[in-house]
Amino acid sequence: MRYLKAGDEISYTGKLYTARDQAHKRLVEAIRAGKKLPIALRGRIVYYCGPTRAPKGRVIGSCGPTTASRMDEFTPALLKAGVKAMIGKGSRSQDVIRAIRKHKAVYFLTYAGCGALLSQYVLGKKLAAYHDLGPEAIYELRVKDFPLIVAVDSKGADIYKKRGVNESFRRQKSG
Repeated sequence: MRYLKAGDEISYTGKLYTARDQAHKRLVEAIRAGKKLPIALRGRIVYYCGPTRAPKGRVIGSCGPTTASRMDEFTPALLKAGVKAMIGKGSRSQDVIRAIRKHKAVYFLTYAGCGALLSQYVLGKKLAAYHDLGPEAIYELRVKDFPLIVAVDSKGADIYKKRGVNESFRRQKSG
């Protein structure tokens, strides 16, 4: 992933692990307590997502991204434990960007507000950990051609800091 640059668009095929706030909290508590983790984190991609129940005949329900900054307090510890990429929506804190650069990780964006569309890229889903969290449990997703945009690359370049991105956002907010 070191060859990716902020702003690059890719289609990812492989495995993702969903995790939101409560799963992140439990993982970090286990890391700090020196306990065995329920899933291996080394080299994994974590998708900030709480998928909805699958409609009849479908693999998964809506599976859109969650706001990434909600996971910022947990992210440095997970990167240190080996997570190589994260997927969400929105910008990241400077502490997280430093940790991304330090651990040569990547933060991706995917389409917000398009959970039903994104579900079409999911070929398989299985419960991986923390079943008691319901939709916020950790699920292993098998995806094909999942659309991603590099928001922060392994060198710390941030798409939100690039000229034009913030200007466009400010115009949209004020207009």
